[in-house]
Amino acid sequence: MGSCFSSSRCDVFISFRGEDTRNGFTSHLYHALRAKKISTYMDDKLKKGNEISPTLKKAIKTAKLSVIVFSENYASSSWCLDELVQILERKDKKKQIVVPIFYGVDPSDIRKQKGSYTITSKRFEGRKRKDLDKWRKALNKAASLSGWDSLSIRPESKFIEEIVKDVKKKLKVLEEEEAAIMATASVIASTTYVGASAC
Repeated sequence: MGSCFSSSRCDVFISFRGEDTRNGFTSHLYHALRAKKISTYMDDKLKKGNEISPTLKKAIKTAKLSVIVFSENYASSSWCLDELVQILERKDKKKQIVVPIFYGVDPSDIRKQKGSYTITSKRFEGRKRKDLDKWRKALNKAASLSGWDSLSIRPESKFIEEIVKDVKKKLKVLEEEEAAIMATASVIASTTYVGASAC
C-alpha cells in the first residue's frame, strides 16, 4: 500500500490548497496514513492551470475515500474547487466516502461563503456562471458533512492520529461491505448455475 501512483487505485485521495498546508498539516497527514499502510494520493507537484489534470481525475475517480482539507485559501483556487466538485459527484454517483477537515476555518463560513470562501465573478474572472454556481453548491454541501475541526483537538499530532483512526475504520467497513456483496454475488451466481444444470 503506502503511496500510490497514477496507474494504481488508492484508498485515499487528499484535496488541499498547497500554499496553505502542503509542507505542514497535509504532509504530516499523508505520512501518517502511509505509516498505517493506507495507500494515499497527494499531488504535491501541481502545475498552474485552469483544469484538473486527467491524472487527478483518475485518482479521484478510483479512490475509495476522499479527504478535503479546507484551509484559509482553499476556495481561492479554481483547481481546488474543481476537485471538490469532482469529489462530490463521486460521492453522489458511487457513494465515495468524503471526510472534510476544517483546518483553521469555520465550517459555517464555508456554508455561508463568507470571507475567503466568497465566490464572485470578479474574483474568478473568465469563469462561467455555471462554474461559480457549481462551486457554491459544492462548498455548501461539503461544509454540511460531518467532519473534523482542527480547533477541537490539540496538539495537531493527536488531531492527525484521530483522523487516521477514523479513515482506517471507514475503509475497514467499506471493505467488509464489498466482501459481503461479492459473497452474495457468488452465491447468486452458483445458485443460478445449479438451477440451469438441473433442467
